[in-house]
Amino acid sequence: MALLQTQKHMHEAPHNDAPLPSTPASRDVASIGAAPPRARRRKTTKIWVWLLLVLLLAGGAAFWQTRLDSAGGMGAQSAAQPPASAASGTAAAGGRRFGGANRVQPVSVLAVQRRDIRIMANAIGTMTASNTATVRPQVSGMLQSLNFTEGQQVKAGQLLAQIDPRSFQATLGQAEGTLARDKAQLDNARIDATRYRDLFAKDAIAKQQLDTQEAQVRQLEGTLRSDQATVDNARLQLSYTRVTAPIPGRVGLKQADLGNVVQPGDTNGIVSITQTRPIALVFAVPSAQLPRIAARLRARQPLEVEAFDRNGSTRLAAGRVATTDNAIDASTDTIKLKALFANDNDALYPNQSVSVRLQLDTLEDALAVPQAALLRGAQGFYVYVVAADNSVSTRVVRPGATDNDWTAIEGPVRAGENVVIDGADRLRDGAKVEVIAADPKLRAGANVPPEGSGRRRGPRGAASGATGGASAPGAPNGRRTAASDASAPRGVAPDVAANDKTRSAQRGTQAGAQGDTPADGERPSGDRPRLPPELVEKLRAMPPEERRVYIAKMREDRARRMGGAASAPAN
Repeated sequence: MALLQTQKHMHEAPHNDAPLPSTPASRDVASIGAAPPRARRRKTTKIWVWLLLVLLLAGGAAFWQTRLDSAGGMGAQSAAQPPASAASGTAAAGGRRFGGANRVQPVSVLAVQRRDIRIMANAIGTMTASNTATVRPQVSGMLQSLNFTEGQQVKAGQLLAQIDPRSFQATLGQAEGTLARDKAQLDNARIDATRYRDLFAKDAIAKQQLDTQEAQVRQLEGTLRSDQATVDNARLQLSYTRVTAPIPGRVGLKQADLGNVVQPGDTNGIVSITQTRPIALVFAVPSAQLPRIAARLRARQPLEVEAFDRNGSTRLAAGRVATTDNAIDASTDTIKLKALFANDNDALYPNQSVSVRLQLDTLEDALAVPQAALLRGAQGFYVYVVAADNSVSTRVVRPGATDNDWTAIEGPVRAGENVVIDGADRLRDGAKVEVIAADPKLRAGANVPPEGSGRRRGPRGAASGATGGASAPGAPNGRRTAASDASAPRGVAPDVAANDKTRSAQRGTQAGAQGDTPADGERPSGDRPRLPPELVEKLRAMPPEERRVYIAKMREDRARRMGGAASAPAN
């Protein structure tokens, strides 16, 4: 409408206004008066352009809304009435995920057994040496020799080191000389005392002289005993120059080297010895187990203890409980036990942290299932039992003690029945199962070589059989299709390999019928004729060499026939 009004005003302008003079001034005035209509036309054009864009956008939006509504209707119809293929795919997916009733689930089973189950108490303990000694010198001196090897087992009294003994030998000699001198004086005094007694008996000397001589004898006897002690001490100090093992055990790393001056006050000494045969284990168990443990110890019944590594996977040694602590630790409500291990193979070391398994009792001839078969749900603990018709049923049980991988149970399960130990997460009560080996290496097809591992490659990297690439069934002209590759199973079965050879021979025969042979890795063209079924069966029964000769003969015959047909028109 704005455009029509603008055009109307443009047509009516010459009739309403008087013509201007044709002077330059009038022409300028005319141009000034004509400027506003052109601006209005440009503005009107822009308005129409914008209106056109809005209409186009509105139309496009309405078109796509219609398409979406139609697609939604079709989706609703498909949801209401799913096709057979979609329904079957959903059922198959549900079967794979949730183990539908119509899908056979592969599971591994193991038979329920009656066996002795040990009641165990688990703990963490620390190995401690039965005795530990730091060998320090008892006299000062230079270290002359070391008579041990680091890490060696030594006996009590075995020579470990030698200190320079010369100064101690001199001291001993000096003490022995003093002892000999004083002994001679004592002997002389005793002789004089005997004489004085005879003279006193004859009343030849005074009593005082006899008493003085006897006192001198007693004084020399005391001096002689002191000299003897000095000699013994010097001999003892000399013996200390031989450093020996105070206890049997295993020596550690040496703490002093040859030529060093060692002293009794050295902190590290010469070497340390730990008695590890036997070695002790200290660990704590809950105080609730104390009555049973104390009763076994009073009855002198052995309490077996097993030591494992920190992960609990490797058994290190076995021993027996020796004694208990005299008090319960109130902060942890535990009681400490001490067990002894023979440790003949030196597998245990002092201060080593180990996992401890203490056997408290034994359940004889208990009904037991593998620990992997025990499941827990809303109804409690249960197992899946496989019946003779390969269907599973749920049996609620009550678990007991666990020994390694077996758990004692109580419930409606009999010895000899098979329980599921692998694949139970996809099962439901009454589902059908297929029993497979628990060990993946023993399952069927575990040793089948991967696809294509036994085929030789053509020039373009395509797998080829005896004379060409193996073709998928139904592919035209023996061509291998992507669909056939995708549907082919992993691994090459013997019958599939035979069919591949037969199809390869068939393609080679078809190529020979036309007088040309495709190169290795090439595929025959689609215009070559197929062989009759009876000829295919005949070629299939031939050995490879005979088949090759037969195909070559067919090529010669065909080439001869084609040559004769070509020469007939020339004649």
